[in-house]
Amino acid sequence: MKKLQNSLYITRQGAYVHKERETIVIEHERQKLMQVPIHSVSGLFCFGNVLVSPALMGFCGEKGVNLAFFTEYGRFYGRLQGKKAGNVLLRRAQYHADSKTALEIARSSVAAKLVGARNVLLRHQRNHGISGSVERAVKHLAASIRLARYVDNLDSLRGIEGDAAATYFSAFEELINENLRGDFPFSGRNRRPPRDPVNALLSFVYAILGQDISAALNGVGLDPQVGFLHADRPGRDSLSQDLLEEFRPWLADRLVLSLINRRQLKASDFITESSGAVRMSDDARKQLLVAYQERKQQEVMHPFLKEKVPIGIVPHLQAMLLARHLRNDLERYPPCVLR
Repeated sequence: MKKLQNSLYITRQGAYVHKERETIVIEHERQKLMQVPIHSVSGLFCFGNVLVSPALMGFCGEKGVNLAFFTEYGRFYGRLQGKKAGNVLLRRAQYHADSKTALEIARSSVAAKLVGARNVLLRHQRNHGISGSVERAVKHLAASIRLARYVDNLDSLRGIEGDAAATYFSAFEELINENLRGDFPFSGRNRRPPRDPVNALLSFVYAILGQDISAALNGVGLDPQVGFLHADRPGRDSLSQDLLEEFRPWLADRLVLSLINRRQLKASDFITESSGAVRMSDDARKQLLVAYQERKQQEVMHPFLKEKVPIGIVPHLQAMLLARHLRNDLERYPPCVLR
């Protein structure tokens, strides 16, 4: 089991990050803000105008520290990767998986996402009572789950997933406290760039969670770019996006809803640019990252392994289970669905 280590998020604009012996040093305007030993860091995430020295880049590659770059909005730019882990036979099994294997893994990812989304809506109904739009979405998702289990081709599966996601997000605003909807309106998913605070939060959390999943896949020797549900595309970690589907509802979406409904974030924490793009202030971004890290420390019962584990290592466990399935050590890939 992989030990849960710390991820370091650099959001201070104009920061300079460099190597000093066996440590990572963060400076701003020639003042040292932080110094941490590299062995205590598993990932270094840089947002916006953050400068990283070439020496530190090489050091991260040598030590297996995931170094990733994002825009201020959380849109992924790129990642530095060191030596490949794992053996070539596992990656060969991934690259040459037959259509049946690919479809079964994709079906598992989609079914897990839809079950998780339905659970989010049912949780709202238990706490706040039944509303028309949420109830319709719950029924639609139940029907989509049944369809996804027996669909016989990837294109149809993607169609079911897209339709179900649109239905889920059509009811998403109902999950925001009624007296907060004026500050946090939501009429559906939009991105690149996000055009409202809720989409800005969702896109940001999906981006950092996707990078955690990419790091986990690299850690077991799988190639994050070669997926089964998402088509291969230059610059996209398609396998990471596959696994991300099962994490979106219960981890990312619920985190965003909690931050809004508990008033940990407010409308003034967001900046609307002349282009219509909406981004978080530096303080809001830091608050979200702190909440995300705290959430990763919470323990849950893993539905397949039947062990209590910190949420932060669940991506590593799922990567390990997927690798075992591709090596034929597991008959099926068991996705992680939590309530």
